[in-house]
This record gives sequence, C-alpha cells and structure tokens, in this order.
Amino acid sequence: MGTTTPAGTAAATARLERWQRFRANRDKALATRHGWLTITSFQWLEDSPAAVDLAPGLWSTDGTTAALTAVPEDGLTLVETGEAVDGTITAVLADEESLMWVQFGGPSGDRTVVELAMRGGRYAVRTRDAESPVFTEFDGVPTYPYNPDWEVTGRFEPYAEPVDVPISTANPLVDGIHRTVGEVVFRLPGSPHEFRLQAEEEKLGAMTVTFHDETNGAAPPGQTAEWRKVSTPRPRPNPDGTFTVVLDFNRAINYPSAFTPYGTCPMPVRNNSLDVRVEAGEKQPYAP
Repeated sequence: MGTTTPAGTAAATARLERWQRFRANRDKALATRHGWLTITSFQWLEDSPAAVDLAPGLWSTDGTTAALTAVPEDGLTLVETGEAVDGTITAVLADEESLMWVQFGGPSGDRTVVELAMRGGRYAVRTRDAESPVFTEFDGVPTYPYNPDWEVTGRFEPYAEPVDVPISTANPLVDGIHRTVGEVVFRLPGSPHEFRLQAEEEKLGAMTVTFHDETNGAAPPGQTAEWRKVSTPRPRPNPDGTFTVVLDFNRAINYPSAFTPYGTCPMPVRNNSLDVRVEAGEKQPYAP
C-alpha cells in the first residue's frame, strides 16, 4: 500500500484550499445586490406603450429602439445618473446586450432595478428586486465534496476556424449560437472511453465547456441542474504542437437559469453529453 509524502499532503491541502476560496468567491459573486438571484420577471415589450408587471411606466419598442414613458409620481430614476424619468426616454441595444436602465422603490429609491435586454432580436425587460426571497435567503450553492479525481488532464483540438452551432436556451422563445472553437478530449473516472466535447472561447483565451451528465435531474442527494459548465484556462502548447488542458469538474457551476426561471442561458450543443455521473461541482440550488 502506498503512502502519502509530506510534500504530497501539502499539495493536496493547497488544492483543497484553492477550491474553498473559489467557492467562497463564487457564492459572494452570486449574492450581489441586483444580481441573478434577484430577478423576478421577464417580459417582452410590445409595439404599443403598455404596462408591465412589477414596474411602473409604459413600455414599448418599434423593433430597433426601446421606449419608456413615465411621470415623476412613478418614482423611476435612471440607474446611471439618478435623474428622475419625466416623459419618454429611449435606448438602443444590440442582440445579447443588457442595460440596467431604471430603478424604483424602497427608502433609497433603488430596491428594484429594471434591466432592458435584447434577446433573439427582441426587446425585453427583467425586474431585479433586492428584497426577493431567493436573494435574501441565499446561503450558498450546495456542492459535492471536493474530490481531486475530478480534476482531469486532456487535450484541445482547435478548429481551423470557429464554427457557429445553433442551440436552444433556457427560454424556448430565444434561440442561441454556440461559437465552437474546437474540441476538448479527455477521460473521466469510471468511464472506459474518451469524451470529446465542443468548447467556446471566453475572454483572454480561456474556454467554457457546457455539458449534460447523468446527475442532471437525478433524485437527491445527487441532483444537479439540467446542465452545467466548466471553464479551463488557455490551452498550453506542447513542443509537438498539441495543446494540453485541465478540466476541474469540482469547479463546474450552474448557469443563472438554475436560480431563476427568467434566464436565457445557452444549453449545451447536441453532442456535449457525458454518459457518467459527474459527482463534482454545484448541485441544484433548491433541491428538496
């Protein structure tokens, strides 16, 4: 039977501590005021000025521009400047852009922020209420215990050019595009074969892999959201021209749509499914 050296013990402790810091920062980021945990509605704008749920004013769009008409009694102010909305204001967004546009309510007039968003070529608004119970009662995302076996080394096989793959999203009325830059190839504990998943590039060259696995929707205590994602740093080039990547499934996280029914988060591409139980990373936030 092998033994663990002091150096090996120290390295394992350091990895665990890095994961614990990652988890603390992740929960802190989720618990920000007017963050994902505060979304209380998602509504498409119509072509004629009309009221929306949970926010004052009259809202509309002509297809290219969004408009809001309000009076001082509505209590709406611009998020950026604090200026009261009196009359009609407009905004123009590109697809997938969002704007924290106006706010109202509470002692400081900023309890609820109304986010303007362009999704699937259509304007919508989302209300973000800082007193939403999902936010005020948040006590961290449940996770599987840290397990170093779920940190795996693989290779990245880049495409000559990115390929845009149509995908669905958490909102059935919003289509999405996955800009695939290549495939990540790796093995997982308990599986005899390699997996090959499509990856999307993030800022600074890092990559995201969005995936299904056999824990999705399973009975507690192993329940996870319908899909999750894991990020990997920029692939490291080897002398032979290949690229090495490290996927740490302990850092697999939920998309915002796991926390709110009002998300438009991208689903995995068709082939990004793992036929194993990835018992690592975040679980379903509100599993019974």
